[in-house]
Amino acid sequence: MAPLRTCVGCRVRTVKSELLRLVLVEGSVVPDLQGRLAGRGASLHPSLHCLQLAERRRAFPRAFRVQGRLDVTPIRAYLEERDKDGGTG
Repeated sequence: MAPLRTCVGCRVRTVKSELLRLVLVEGSVVPDLQGRLAGRGASLHPSLHCLQLAERRRAFPRAFRVQGRLDVTPIRAYLEERDKDGGTG
């Protein structure tokens, strides 16, 4: 059976392969496309909708177990570029 993860945005539990792994790098939430970056990871459906839900719920500080606001600019830029490319990037 494939490993399951929960999206920090919509809170839907699904197979790991359908979610984007995110890690915290110097206070910024960045996509871990290869799944090999060090540190605690969080999972998110690769959609701006789930990103907005996660921001509204303040899910990233909780998921990464840190205090305060985190910069989501890198993940937002990645998702916007991915949407522009038709979801392939």
